[in-house]
Amino acid sequence: MKNKTKEKLESYFFEAKKHIEKIKSVKLLLDKKMPLSLESFQSLSERELDKLDVLVFRFSKLQDLLGQKIFRYILEYSGFDTNISFVKILSELEREGLLDIDRWRALRDARNAIAHEYPNEEDSMIEEINFIYKEVWYLIALSQRLEDYFNEIKQTRDRDN
Repeated sequence: MKNKTKEKLESYFFEAKKHIEKIKSVKLLLDKKMPLSLESFQSLSERELDKLDVLVFRFSKLQDLLGQKIFRYILEYSGFDTNISFVKILSELEREGLLDIDRWRALRDARNAIAHEYPNEEDSMIEEINFIYKEVWYLIALSQRLEDYFNEIKQTRDRDN
């Protein structure tokens, strides 16, 4: 069971790195345009809008990957009981010093808000994009902390065997 979990986590962290690479590359292209105002948003080129879409898409994919797969499997791999609610998983990750629950929830709220575009609500969408743009570094750092935690456990197990 542990080897299967290990293989899944290795695959998930590989996938996370792909999302992170894309996020970093589009952030470089968007740096001069951020933060957005209504006026600057409306003046974005088609290419720049496409880059914003990539940022939001990859941010969402990375957050989903962490929340739906990596969180539970990393706890399972480290020996915790994972037949618990998602809220308890978050609490355990916070107790381990890997996650800030309030920040995770704020990112999740932003992701959910941006997933539903409504006409005439550009101001709130721009606000969420600016928040995601600024806070995506937390998500990247979180992914790295989790991978480092996983690698520490893996090294300990390899040494003990």
